[in-house]
Amino acid sequence: MPPKSVPLPAKPSKPYFFYGHRKPSQNRPVVYGGLFSNRQVLKPPQSPLPPSPPFDLRKWDPHHLSQNPSPPPITTPHQHSKLSPIARFIIDAFRKSQYTWGPSVVFELNKLRRVTASLVAEVLKVQDDPILASKFFHWAGKQKGFKHNFASYNALAYCLNRNGRFRVADQLPELMDSQGKPPTEKQFEILIRMHADKNRGQRVYYVYQKMKNFGIKPRVFLYNRIMDALVKTGYLDLALSVYEDFRGDGLAEESITFMILIKGLCKAGKVDEMLEVLGRMREMFCKPDVFAYTAMIKILVSKGNLDGCLRVWEEMRRDGVEPDVMAYVTLVAGLCKGGRVQRGYELFKEMKTKGILIERVTYGVLIEGFVKNGKLGSACGLLKDLIDSGYRADLGIYNPLIEGMCDVKLIDRACKLFQVTVQEGLEPGFATVKPMLLAFAEMRRMSDFCKLLEQMQKLGFSVNDDLSKFFSFVVEKGERTIMAVRVFNELKVKGYGSVRIYNILMGALHKTGKVKQALSLFQEMKDLNFEPDSSTYSNAIICYVEDENIKDACICHNKIIEMSCVPSIDAYYSLTNGLCKIGEIDAAMMLVRDCLGAEKVMEVLNEMMQEGLPPDNIICSAIISGMCKYRTIEEARKVFANLRTSKLLTEANVIIYDELLIEYMEKKAADLVLSGLKFFGLESKLKAKGSTLLSR
Repeated sequence: MPPKSVPLPAKPSKPYFFYGHRKPSQNRPVVYGGLFSNRQVLKPPQSPLPPSPPFDLRKWDPHHLSQNPSPPPITTPHQHSKLSPIARFIIDAFRKSQYTWGPSVVFELNKLRRVTASLVAEVLKVQDDPILASKFFHWAGKQKGFKHNFASYNALAYCLNRNGRFRVADQLPELMDSQGKPPTEKQFEILIRMHADKNRGQRVYYVYQKMKNFGIKPRVFLYNRIMDALVKTGYLDLALSVYEDFRGDGLAEESITFMILIKGLCKAGKVDEMLEVLGRMREMFCKPDVFAYTAMIKILVSKGNLDGCLRVWEEMRRDGVEPDVMAYVTLVAGLCKGGRVQRGYELFKEMKTKGILIERVTYGVLIEGFVKNGKLGSACGLLKDLIDSGYRADLGIYNPLIEGMCDVKLIDRACKLFQVTVQEGLEPGFATVKPMLLAFAEMRRMSDFCKLLEQMQKLGFSVNDDLSKFFSFVVEKGERTIMAVRVFNELKVKGYGSVRIYNILMGALHKTGKVKQALSLFQEMKDLNFEPDSSTYSNAIICYVEDENIKDACICHNKIIEMSCVPSIDAYYSLTNGLCKIGEIDAAMMLVRDCLGAEKVMEVLNEMMQEGLPPDNIICSAIISGMCKYRTIEEARKVFANLRTSKLLTEANVIIYDELLIEYMEKKAADLVLSGLKFFGLESKLKAKGSTLLSR
């Protein structure tokens, strides 16, 4: 037996340091290994940006901002790790020059021995400054022996579009043609896809027309993309003209081509034209499936075209396509919401016959439809069917039933249903109890009304807030205002009442011409020690003016001012009109200035706050300057008081601004006195007496 060979000791592997992967060749495949090739890039802690040079206002030119564009977002280390060393060198040159093209950048780039088109494309893919990218692209094109390829042109198009310069990107085909590189269908496809993703339908059509001018015919795929973008953005006529070109080029439609047109025609309500396209689709042996038919029905339902929905349903039956649960549910919901609940119920029974699982939502839609049509018995029958099917009804089902029962004065049954919602832990809200409260009020069953309020309080309702909502709902119809006042008269004896309810009733009484009753409510409110707010006083101002009691109207106005609030526009208008009628023109003009001052300022400030721009020192200084210019110091104080109430200014800041306001106003007054002295030539007399007032 030959002796066993002794294994040689393993030769220690030589460390191999390799960055990235080397270029493959015939005898050397791509190498991804190496000691450092799979290293992870750790994100360094964010350090503050380098200090910018001091700002010199004298050198600032707001009309040439493009010469100093703001630096683009810094490329992440992960993106840098994917770049080649030369591309990193170019990006670093941009960074050193603060992303501004100039001699320093050109000097760094001229150090490169050779720039390739693939390198240009690599740099442009991570560049977020379109101006810098365009200048680098132009610089590379002027290098000796350099020619841009499709990749560099495409990278520039992506860069321009990514940074909002899509109109410039649309001119790249002409640039390519002028540089001896005629564009292909791929370049136009890129532009069309960019515009389609951003819903720019007209730009899609513009690029398509340009494509035709270059003599390039799109493929079926690109035609579909163009028509789909035009249909989605509402340009159906343009999509149909593109379809005519499609047919003129002798191309054969795909099923998606037909569906794009059918969806567009459904959106436009052109059912006859849609059926013509559907017939053409059948001739091409690409019959729509159930998903396509469901999509048509859904579009027509959203447009309220129920006749079109039923015609599509018949076409689906004609093609032998069996509707699924989604098709049924979509059509049933559309019919019920459109008032054709009986037709929807027929489809519902058809679903049950076929053994299709019916969701609770479908029951809810049918129940709500029957209630609206006054068929309460059918709605209750569906509720029983729902429960027998193993479902639990939710508030979306109980609320319409309760409202329907209250409408036909079956209030006791509605209360039983309400108790069911409580027992099942559904947490009913104001929408559930509102119809019952209204029914009790109309039937004058105030004891039951109060019992319901007590139960609401036990369930955690905010009774006063809900009563305010209730009275707001009741007085929407002017003829129910008297009933609302009667109900409130009985409720306030039991301790229910609030300033907001008084305001609602005062406003409603004024609208119905019952000014005396509104003022009696105002007086009663004060007698019961309710503290009126600005809305109360604003309502009182309007009523007092109509009652020709201008004095009390002015007292109410002053009360609002003392509260550091602003009267309503209607109150301003009414009081100004009343003052003009009695000849108090100066007082009326002061009110006009008052209204235009504080109200407009607060309107602008509210808009700023909605945009997330809280008032700063500059804004507050502008308020002080503007208000003092028109001698309305009190209006400035109102604005600051409102900002304090809105918690946008602290109490300390309000005090500071008030002191600044007084100081600024005193300065303006002093300037006015000095101007008067100079105007009347009293300077010499003051100087003769040794006054230094005018030398300041």
